[in-house]
Amino acid sequence: MSKALIGVDKSGSFRVYIAATTDMVQQAADIHRTTPLAAAGLGRVLTAAGLMGIMLKDRDNKLTINFKGDGPAKQILATAYGDGRVKGYIANPDVDLPLTGEGKLDVGGSLGIGELSVIKDLGLKEPYMGTIALVSGEIAEDLTAYFFISEQQNTSVALGVKVERDYRIGAAGGMILQMLPGAREEAVDALEELIGSMDPITAVISRAKESGPRSEAGLVRQVCEEIFSGLPEDFALEILDEREIRWDCDCSRERIEQALMAIGRKDLEEIIEEDGQAELQCQFCLKKYQFDREELEGILRQM
Repeated sequence: MSKALIGVDKSGSFRVYIAATTDMVQQAADIHRTTPLAAAGLGRVLTAAGLMGIMLKDRDNKLTINFKGDGPAKQILATAYGDGRVKGYIANPDVDLPLTGEGKLDVGGSLGIGELSVIKDLGLKEPYMGTIALVSGEIAEDLTAYFFISEQQNTSVALGVKVERDYRIGAAGGMILQMLPGAREEAVDALEELIGSMDPITAVISRAKESGPRSEAGLVRQVCEEIFSGLPEDFALEILDEREIRWDCDCSRERIEQALMAIGRKDLEEIIEEDGQAELQCQFCLKKYQFDREELEGILRQM
């Protein structure tokens, strides 16, 4: 389980959502048996979804972030709820590419040219959907552009996943920083300088972990202190809330039955006639569900 903090500066110029998600990303990497490159891409998207999830108004509100491209990763998708639950998958968990010229995992190259879609289900008649072309495929830059283009919100997104030589997740986390209406110009200038000189968030998390054992919440607080300690006193960060972000797949046999119904009567009849059984797998947690002939015929009768 990962911890997230929500804070605002003393002047009311900006709001911050920040989390260390190492454990959650490790769990997802274990489930999907990802390569380091796939773990980096999936971990960034899961972290972003978790942070955007706790930005939702109600705990049962839901959002889905979908990155689709013509690169070998094909697709990275994550769904999050307002109560901190997150699940996701990468279409090609075996994706592998050479490191970039800077010696980094090439998440942008793995996605290639494509688009980012964000769907928010806020309990209204129709969900909100915003779509933009991928800027770089590196996830954080694309989400920064999404907030500006689709939500007219000046936002800075930082995401990171550090994969160790033994393929374990050494550190993972993210930060979403948003300017508030009426933000002071001095705050904008100070934040631009801070972001320009800031170390990768995984480096900040790693240093916090190395400085001694502490709770997950204590770790994130130390990360906040390191990042924002250089701001003028007027813009000092005050923590408003502490939240949890956790991996939680809510698949069930009933939901898989609904998926079988959705394929249509004709296709289901063909499955019964040709195979006499069906096996469906959840894309998120990879759990398999078996249906024998009798169960399939029962589903057919319900249709």
